Amino acid sequence: MSDGESARLPGLRVAMAQSNLLVGDVSGNLACILAAALQARDQYHADLIVFPELTLTGYPPEDLLFRSELLDQVDRALEKLRMHVQGIALVVGHPERCQGHLYNAASVFYNGQVLGTYYKHLLPNYAVFDEQRYFVAGRHALVVSVAGVSVGVTICEDLWHSGPATAAAQAGAQIIVNLNASPYHMGKTAEREVVLRERVSEVHLPIVYVNLVGGQDELVFDGESMVMDAVGHVTQRAMAFEEVMALVAFTHEDGRLVPIPKGCPPPLSLEASVYRALVLGVRDYVQKNRAPGVLVGLSGGVDSALTLAIAVDALGAERVQAVMMPSRYSAAMSLEDARAEAEALGVRQAVLSIEGSFQAFLATLASEFEGLSADVTEENLQARCRGMLLMALSNKTGKLVLTTSNKSEAAVGYATLYGDMAGGFSVIKDVPKTLVYRLSRYRNGLSEVIPERVLVRPPSAELRPNQRDEDSLPPYEILDPILALYIEEQYSQDAIIAAGYAPEVVRRIVNLVDRSEYKRRQAAPGIRITHRAFGRDRRYPITSGFGRSDHGI
Repeated sequence: MSDGESARLPGLRVAMAQSNLLVGDVSGNLACILAAALQARDQYHADLIVFPELTLTGYPPEDLLFRSELLDQVDRALEKLRMHVQGIALVVGHPERCQGHLYNAASVFYNGQVLGTYYKHLLPNYAVFDEQRYFVAGRHALVVSVAGVSVGVTICEDLWHSGPATAAAQAGAQIIVNLNASPYHMGKTAEREVVLRERVSEVHLPIVYVNLVGGQDELVFDGESMVMDAVGHVTQRAMAFEEVMALVAFTHEDGRLVPIPKGCPPPLSLEASVYRALVLGVRDYVQKNRAPGVLVGLSGGVDSALTLAIAVDALGAERVQAVMMPSRYSAAMSLEDARAEAEALGVRQAVLSIEGSFQAFLATLASEFEGLSADVTEENLQARCRGMLLMALSNKTGKLVLTTSNKSEAAVGYATLYGDMAGGFSVIKDVPKTLVYRLSRYRNGLSEVIPERVLVRPPSAELRPNQRDEDSLPPYEILDPILALYIEEQYSQDAIIAAGYAPEVVRRIVNLVDRSEYKRRQAAPGIRITHRAFGRDRRYPITSGFGRSDHGI
């Protein structure tokens, strides 16, 4: 035995419960907690198990927090946890009523006792978060003794700023456990590590960071629970996008608690992480809402092809149906490619021509349209014929329609209300068109399911003869960077022009984005993968004079 080994004393064994919970299902979430606690105690011999933020209600519970019956259920669940779990300490997140206020809380249970309850200090009120709508901020640190170790407790945002971690250290903590519901967006892993490293540099204590996993409406939580030692090294990380339990073993060295390194999975590429987020988001949205399956309108284009692949990877081919709806303008290759995609993925397929319904609408409207030239109205009618067919199938079968518009189209309104926007969930709503192509090639790298010519031919809505997207929009290689600057980085029109983009193109794109807000308000919810998605992140008024004129200001 080496000197270093002989200096080690028995330490602390912590189980990170990277859980996938259902918002509002207090009894179901309680059952998950109890099962995980028993597993951690009996299989992993853990001293302590740590769960994600607001474990009992799921995150974010939103206005369910205004329902007293939900809070009553939480109170009963907390009492069951106190009474029924023995032999292991639990850190569980929950809302708590106290003296007329509601707190985002975490309680520590051990052998029939509540060792302490912590109230979250910092309540985020930006991006997708609006915790100040519901909660009051706490002020006091919580440090409890578990297996002879002083454990400080914090919740999510508390570690993104100075203060709560320092308070825990000053109260005698030897380790900090942090309960999280931190949603995914591209680059989030690196952001979290930077923040944790900042806290470690201030308090010189190891941190156990336990994050939620799973899809909840627009949000996807990627997990990636981790351990950072007192000098800022990540010594262990849980698998991303998977519900897992990971054991962290600590030893005492030179009077300090030190995590035993256990390794980290290889980092995911950007394409791999986004694709897995989309798959998880679809799977949980469909399964948690108890839909029997999904329908995808398959056009032969890249957006619907990628959506179909994601749906099959999320749910299995048996729960996915492809519906091809050709018109007089559909190219033969489009139908061929759509068939090839459906066959490669093994899904049931149907071909329903819209020509008859399109003709019927034109005949019905003939007297009203007399003397008026054909325009976008006739194009939109075709899209609405398709939307009507998909929704009829949805009503009859109970299957959820997955819409296929991407972020570039949603930004500039290049989609038809009650047409291709009709449906229950928008899989690639936050995915720019250029990233759609990258994700498609990534998926083909796993097994080829999207024909190569779909990825190389110019994209088209096929609603008029020889139509191409670039007839209406700049090339996506130009459009997407402009949209990213305007939407995600909130650059002004002038700042985008100053960045080197053509003034006439920028003005046109900005105008399209602003004018299309009313469409986006009526769009299906979709998975968030950027740091500023349409919906919870970006809430602009529909009726607004902003940007029309500076009025000489």
